[in-house]
Amino acid sequence: MKIHQANPARGAHASTGKAASVHPRLVREQRTVSAMIRLYCQHHHQDPHCRHCRKLRDFAHQRLARCRYGHGHGHGHKPTCANCNIHCYAPAMRKQIQQVMRWSGPRMLLRHPWLTLRHLLDGFRKAPKLPHSRPLPP
Repeated sequence: MKIHQANPARGAHASTGKAASVHPRLVREQRTVSAMIRLYCQHHHQDPHCRHCRKLRDFAHQRLARCRYGHGHGHGHKPTCANCNIHCYAPAMRKQIQQVMRWSGPRMLLRHPWLTLRHLLDGFRKAPKLPHSRPLPP
């Protein structure tokens, strides 16, 4: 069995020991949202240490880590956030991530074609029935 080590170069979402329980789809979604935010920030802010974009990325990663569809028996059936029945983003953050995705989406195809293709295919996935428990707190 191959064990994946956390890559410190990947930023704040590097694993802390719970990585074995994280579904590969959630990891891919984290990589996708990070790539989109990075493209947006490089063009609009030109600051590799932009606090605003780092905060948005950390918030998105936190929401993915706490996603009810990403834990338990339904973790393989998680829809994309746009198709989800549970909207766990705060309205202001949701508006920001939508702006980033609108701008970055078309550019992702050239820069990250595999992530883009997988994200588009995941977009066809329907949301399963709501989980029995409430979403995890922030």
